[in-house]
Amino acid sequence: RMKPTRVALLAIAAAAVCLYASTHYDNRPQIHSTISARRGIPAILPRQSLAATSFAKTGRAGLRVNAACDGGAYLSAEQKAELVRVADYIATPGKGITACDEGPGTIGMRFEAVGVENTEENRRKYRQMLFETPGAADHLSAAILDPETLYQKSDTSGKLFPEALKDMGILPGVKPHLKVYTLPGTGGETVMQGLDSLAARLKEYKAAGAVFAKWRSPLVIGEGQPSDLAIQANMNDLARYALICQDEGLVPIVEPDVSLKGCHDLETAVTANIRIQSALYKAMLDHGVFMEGTILKVNMVNPGKSCPKQYSVEEIADANVHVLRQCMPVAIPGVNYLSGGQNLEDASARLSLINKLKKNSPWNLSFSWSAALQMPLFELCRGKGGEIPLSEMSELYAKELAIAGAASLGEHAPEGTQGAHVPPVAEMAAVAA
Repeated sequence: RMKPTRVALLAIAAAAVCLYASTHYDNRPQIHSTISARRGIPAILPRQSLAATSFAKTGRAGLRVNAACDGGAYLSAEQKAELVRVADYIATPGKGITACDEGPGTIGMRFEAVGVENTEENRRKYRQMLFETPGAADHLSAAILDPETLYQKSDTSGKLFPEALKDMGILPGVKPHLKVYTLPGTGGETVMQGLDSLAARLKEYKAAGAVFAKWRSPLVIGEGQPSDLAIQANMNDLARYALICQDEGLVPIVEPDVSLKGCHDLETAVTANIRIQSALYKAMLDHGVFMEGTILKVNMVNPGKSCPKQYSVEEIADANVHVLRQCMPVAIPGVNYLSGGQNLEDASARLSLINKLKKNSPWNLSFSWSAALQMPLFELCRGKGGEIPLSEMSELYAKELAIAGAASLGEHAPEGTQGAHVPPVAEMAAVAA
C-alpha cells in the first residue's frame, strides 16, 4: 500500500504539471479570427478552436466570440429598434417599393430605345416624376435609388431627393453593389462584386440620407444550374452584405434573383427556389444577422418563359406560397417581389392571388417593381422628338401604382388569363387568330 506521504507528493506534482500546461497554453500566440469579429471587439480564439460553432460563446471578460445564430447580439437595443422601425415601415400593408436604381448605362439604353437622349438632367427629371406623381405616396413606402440620384435635387422643393422623399413619407434606399462577375468554369453562373469596399460606401450613402440598401444576386435555372457553388457563393455574399449593412445602421434588402429565362417547368422552379432561399436564411443566421431588421426582395416562382407547359395563375400563386411556407423565417417582416421580366398585368394578378392564398402567413407580401411599372412609361416617349412627356407618364404611373397597391392587399381583379403562364407557341397562335 502506498504511504500517505508519497500520495501527497504525487498529488502536488500532478497539480504542478496541470498548472504549467495551463499557463503554457494560455501564453501561446493567439489568432485574431475574422469569423465573428465585430467593430471594436476582435474575436480572440486559440489556434485549435477556429471552427465556427452553432451557438454563441462567451470568452474572457464576457466578450462574445462567435456570432453564429446570435441574432445581432452585438447591436445595441437602440440600433435594433431603428432597424425594426425601418423594416416594418417598408412592410406597410398596401404599399410597396418603386425600384429606380438602374445605373446611367441601363436607363440610358431604355431612353435611347425610344428616342430620348441619355443625360443626367433627363434622368433627374424622369425620376423626380416617379417620386412626385400625385398620389404616389399612397402606394409607396420606399424607393430604391441609384447612387447618382442620392445627390440630385428636386426642382420642386429644392431639396436633395432623399430628404424630399422622407417629407413625402417614402423611405429612400440605395443600390450599393458593383458589377456582375462570371465565375470561371461554371457555364455562365455569376456573383456580384463590391463587398470589399461596401462599408465605406454605405457610410457615404447613409450620410446622404439613405436608410436601407438593396443587393441583388442573379441566378439561373438550367442544366445543372443553379449549382451548389453558385448558391453558396451568392447566399454567403448576401449574408455578409446584410451583416455589414446592419453594422452601418442600414436595413438590408436581400435579393436572390432567379431569372425567368429558360424552359424549366414550375416544379423545377419550386425546387430551385427552396434550395436558394433555405441556403440564404442559413447563411444569414450563421453570420449573426438580425433577421427582424431585414427585408426579402425575391423573384416570383414561375416556369421559364419558354416552358411548353401551361399553368394557371392559381397554380403559380400556390407555388409561391408553398415556397415561403417551406423556408421563409417568420422573423422577417416582409417580402417585396421583383417583376423580373413580368409585365404589370401578370405580376399584379399573381401578387394579388398570392396574398389571397397566404391566409394566416405572417409576412407582408408586396412589390418592388421597376420594368413592370416603367417600361410602359418609356413607350410614351416614342415619336415625341426626344422630349419626355412627364405629365402623360405621371398619369399612367399613378394608375399603375393603384393596381400594384391593390394587388399587395389581395384586392386586384385580373382579367382573362392575366397571371397564367401561356406557352410561347399557344401565345403566338392566339395572337394570329
